[in-house]
Amino acid sequence: MDLKAILMGLAFAAMWSSAFTSARIIVTAAPPLFALSLRFLISGLLAIVIARALGQGFGLTRAQWRATLVFGICQNALYLGLNFVAMQSVEASLAAIIASTMPLMVAFAGWAVLGQRLPALGVAGLAAGVAGVVVIMGARLSGGVDLGGVALCVLGAAALATATLSLRSASSGGNVLMVVGYQMLVGAAALLLPALVLEEPVFEPSWTLFWAFAYTTIVPGVIATLVWFLLVDRIGAVKAATFHFLNPFFGVAIAAAFLGEALGALDVVGVAIIAAGILAVQLSRAQKVPPPAE
Repeated sequence: MDLKAILMGLAFAAMWSSAFTSARIIVTAAPPLFALSLRFLISGLLAIVIARALGQGFGLTRAQWRATLVFGICQNALYLGLNFVAMQSVEASLAAIIASTMPLMVAFAGWAVLGQRLPALGVAGLAAGVAGVVVIMGARLSGGVDLGGVALCVLGAAALATATLSLRSASSGGNVLMVVGYQMLVGAAALLLPALVLEEPVFEPSWTLFWAFAYTTIVPGVIATLVWFLLVDRIGAVKAATFHFLNPFFGVAIAAAFLGEALGALDVVGVAIIAAGILAVQLSRAQKVPPPAE
């Protein structure tokens, strides 16, 4: 992994984690599904305009179209939609911690459902990740966390894990920024109907809401997604996913700095354990596991 890939990974982790703080600001002053659908519409159109300016074509390969639909629905509509709704009652730091367990979910699904062999380091990483979640949730439950919101965050992380599995076919074949734009538009369309049915389009305008919306539209919305696609294309999904171990740290730190969210000792311990577990799982997935004996 070269220096450029490392810098891209660090930048992605910071931008991805910051989205929870800006989302928390948005949902306190705007209906979450309406706001998110509008964000995807703007981000998607912006990405397409930039892609055309860079000479990228509108056409995608069949694999890219399939992956774009899966990614747009699973990550944008389900993962972010569920998290935006959840963060009306769940703190940004907790939402970021739950979402950061996605690599653990991917590894567990590969082992339990797909029959993929997992080295001892990976098993230890899964156990550590579960232990870290238990530590944090034990502390948060005693403080009266909203269980419904937590459940939505967990379902969102599972949807993100599904989206992650489609990344390789989406990022191969060129036109990466066009792919980013299309999957944003898929998310906007998928969220529009539930927004119309479930929400009233009532906003509380302020400069804080404006800047939070502008930031989440451009930085996590377009730039972070593009960086992630390019990083996966550069070093592969397994190595790129290693940077997810930084997300718990960035997520709680940014929320504490900008929202003043409390950070207890057990939160720090749990975050460290989860991060170590994610790193162990990703390192184990990079190892070559010998096939079973005939």
